[in-house]
Amino acid sequence: MRAAIYARVSTKDKGQTNENQLRELRDFAQRLGYSIYKEYTDQESGGNAERPQFQQLFADAHQRRFDVVLFWALDRFSREGVTETLNHLQRLTAAGVQFKSFTEQYLDSTGLFRDAIIGFLAAIAKQERVRFSERIKTGQARSSKKPGRPALAPEVIAELRRLRSTGLSFKKIQAATGIPVATMHKYLV
Repeated sequence: MRAAIYARVSTKDKGQTNENQLRELRDFAQRLGYSIYKEYTDQESGGNAERPQFQQLFADAHQRRFDVVLFWALDRFSREGVTETLNHLQRLTAAGVQFKSFTEQYLDSTGLFRDAIIGFLAAIAKQERVRFSERIKTGQARSSKKPGRPALAPEVIAELRRLRSTGLSFKKIQAATGIPVATMHKYLV
């Protein structure tokens, strides 16, 4: 199998390098009998996906340039949160690329339990989406404000109706009042 190695450290200015991770991951690949296609290394926060080598890893994965991604630990791969990190792993799976963590032996889509691991990760992602939705609803219920735009005042609605009755188009009324056409449709149609 052709392996891609991904290594990341958070900062450049504190003397951190990827070399310790790379050395261990190279040995890991060799023990598994994998040939190394390429090493992808970033020296920046894992808090977002806008890392040059991380993006290149996915571009190459979609072109099936390798069969498996090896990384030191999930937090070295991504620190974007549960849903985003699992989405990255699912993107690899969708591209036909497997993944394996060096320090977290259970995080391995290459073995007998491949389908179980992927199913488990998908279930966690789904649960995280449900919890996120529940947190939003709880926050909205606690807030005195209704979600969405505030309703137009009765005098504003009356003015919109008056302008419309003079034959003005919605676009001309929007130019005069600054009220979006979609909002006018809500009150006038």
